[in-house]
Amino acid sequence: MSIMVREAGIVDAELIASLTRAAWAGKVPVTSSGHRETAQRVRDELRSGGAFILLLDGTPVGSVRFAPHDEDSATWEIRRMGVLPHCRGRNLSQHLLEAVIHHALASNTHELRLAVRSDQPRLLDLYAAYAFELAEELDYSHTNPAEPAPRVMRRYLDH
Repeated sequence: MSIMVREAGIVDAELIASLTRAAWAGKVPVTSSGHRETAQRVRDELRSGGAFILLLDGTPVGSVRFAPHDEDSATWEIRRMGVLPHCRGRNLSQHLLEAVIHHALASNTHELRLAVRSDQPRLLDLYAAYAFELAEELDYSHTNPAEPAPRVMRRYLDH
């Protein structure tokens, strides 16, 4: 099994949108905007941030996005990390998370934030293993009003 993570570009927008919708299917409630992800939205996000694509034996099986926080460009939000259903249970998402962390360190980013959906509390432990801590005082900047507010986690980066 060959695992590779590559940086994504604008040309990957449709692939990322498709991976997101497929990763959300049957896993995340239908109220999530991830089910309606579009290539245009991905392109818009890539213009200000970036993304990585996870490949398993050369086939794309997951993706993650990141973008500067609206109020502080030295803080990045990690968004839309997902792996296709048939690839879950192999700890593959850690490769996406590590790619964002390493890229953030190389870019002199000071802080990473992410939101954990209220229906996926087991992810809190995954992110805690990567030195993310709950930040109850923070609100997620892209909260979906049709869903319970997610829990925000943060990790300060030492350079």
